[in-house]
Amino acid sequence: MDQSFILILPEEILSVGAILLMLVAAWGGDKSARTITWLAVTLLIAAGAFVPGVLPGSATGLAFGGLFVADSFAAFAKLVIYAGAGIAMLMAMSWFGRDRDYRAEYPVLILFSAIGMGMMVSANDLLTLYVGLELQSLAAYVLASFQRSDTRSAEAGLKYFVLGALASGILLYGISLLYGFTGTTLFEGVAAKLGDGVSTGELFGIVFVLAGLAFKISAVPFHMWTPDVYEGAPTPVTAFFASAPKVAAMALLVRVSVEAMGPATLQWRQIVIFAALASTILGGVAAIGQRNIKRLLAYSSINNVGFALVGLAAAGVAGVASVLTYMAVYLVMTLGTFLVVLRMRDADGQPVESIESLSGLSQNRPMLAFAMAMFMFSLAGIPGLFGFWPKFLVFDAAVQADLTWLAAIAIATSVISAFYYLMIVKKMYFDAPAPAYAETKEPVGTVLILVTALLVSPLGYLTIKPLGEAATTAAQALF
Repeated sequence: MDQSFILILPEEILSVGAILLMLVAAWGGDKSARTITWLAVTLLIAAGAFVPGVLPGSATGLAFGGLFVADSFAAFAKLVIYAGAGIAMLMAMSWFGRDRDYRAEYPVLILFSAIGMGMMVSANDLLTLYVGLELQSLAAYVLASFQRSDTRSAEAGLKYFVLGALASGILLYGISLLYGFTGTTLFEGVAAKLGDGVSTGELFGIVFVLAGLAFKISAVPFHMWTPDVYEGAPTPVTAFFASAPKVAAMALLVRVSVEAMGPATLQWRQIVIFAALASTILGGVAAIGQRNIKRLLAYSSINNVGFALVGLAAAGVAGVASVLTYMAVYLVMTLGTFLVVLRMRDADGQPVESIESLSGLSQNRPMLAFAMAMFMFSLAGIPGLFGFWPKFLVFDAAVQADLTWLAAIAIATSVISAFYYLMIVKKMYFDAPAPAYAETKEPVGTVLILVTALLVSPLGYLTIKPLGEAATTAAQALF
């Protein structure tokens, strides 16, 4: 077998599996949705097992003439992405199932999105990057408007599509500029030409490419779609958007910045620093006045992206490793938070998104309130919980890169964001009780909440060594 086909085995497994499951959905109808979901999760596990570099002795390297790369960086990102996608599928079953609107194509769409995300993190060429990103985005547009009878969902899908198309155009224009001025789309070729000095045309290309990618990670000033789409999309879809695609887009941005634009670090670092500071400040301040939990979490994701960008601005192995660690822990915290949000249902079983409805939750549902408090404290970076560790790593990487002033400002803005996380905890434990949420019997969701809560608890520090070693090995693959 051609070495290239061995290196893309995870994508082959997901592609063939997704097509077969689509046929099952066509013949089996929506009554087969749950079976298809479990089969899709199995496919993600199988794909993760065959990611190059995961199993001892598995091959790594370049595929298809350098268009696709299978290295430890891609392996780390893919494992995190597949885990996030799998949990997002399991979250959706119970949420949609209550209203009998869980359709069989939902897990298939997430599988196609996962294929695109896998291509994104393994891209070694600007066109491979674009194809992977569009494959992920096309599935995401459909997922955002998945509840066709819900006007908010339809509006979210339309906004995401229009603004996503604009961002894709900006990215494609940047790619065309880089190709025009460097004569190649391969990352190594672009880096070689930038090493001879960055011309004005190449600088414009860098700016447009970074602008297009900034949209995908919801970095300021390309964040405008995030609050509306997060609020309007079905809650499990919002949880998916906030997790796996965010990790994929950040990993793609890191690879492009370090590998393709490495010689122009001085130029792109200024852009990244601006986006980091703007995202941490806006994400912290704008969330304070929110009354919808999903909109608040949208600004929380913008805020967290800003902290991850601080690590990217540091560049170097330590900086990249800190970004990877941050995104892995962020995925766990975010999915755990949304698992709790999925339990916010009134007595009639209808979703409740008001932050006020969390008032007095500790009296009605003490364990659910305790889990939510764990996630909020961890997102705030309170020492003792595991969410503190990745923030410490990105700040430490910035200090090592002589960007102490950037770390200092980011630390100050983290205090701002802590306000609204602690506000939620205050409502749950000190405010008068709101009407109690409906009791739910969802064993899968309960187990996932328990696991994610344990991972962000002080027990999460037990994973520092293996997680740190994996992140460092992945980061070294880019240098």
